[in-house]
Amino acid sequence: MLSLVVLPAVLTAGSNPHFDLLATFEAPQAPGEDGAVLVAFRALDPDLRLNETPAPRLRLELTEIILLDRQAPAPRSVPAYDPLTAKYLDLAEPVRFPVAIAPTAPAGEQTVEAKIVFFYCSVREAWCRRGTTTVDISVTVP
Repeated sequence: MLSLVVLPAVLTAGSNPHFDLLATFEAPQAPGEDGAVLVAFRALDPDLRLNETPAPRLRLELTEIILLDRQAPAPRSVPAYDPLTAKYLDLAEPVRFPVAIAPTAPAGEQTVEAKIVFFYCSVREAWCRRGTTTVDISVTVP
């Protein structure tokens, strides 16, 4: 039986000056199910918005053997940004990235390094940017 373990991540190099991020691991509820990395975004300026399209992405480091990426593939193209029709994510809810624990992952507490890539806009100043933040995520492997 798997138990739910949620541990906070530590932000490392590459922190974004416009957003604070907190990444946590949510263990699978039952054997064979996927877990998730939950990323909470907090805008440091209330004017900033997190774009729905392109959606934020989790990039696990290639050397990681703890978690397997279960995200749908990224779209090959993204429609042009239109400030009149743009949609933004609700920052009250974390963004959920599906992952699975690798069958070869060693038991115990492990640290996984990942990059969070996201796009955000300033409504007031009419600009958009790509953000990247590196996080270390604590994962307990049963």
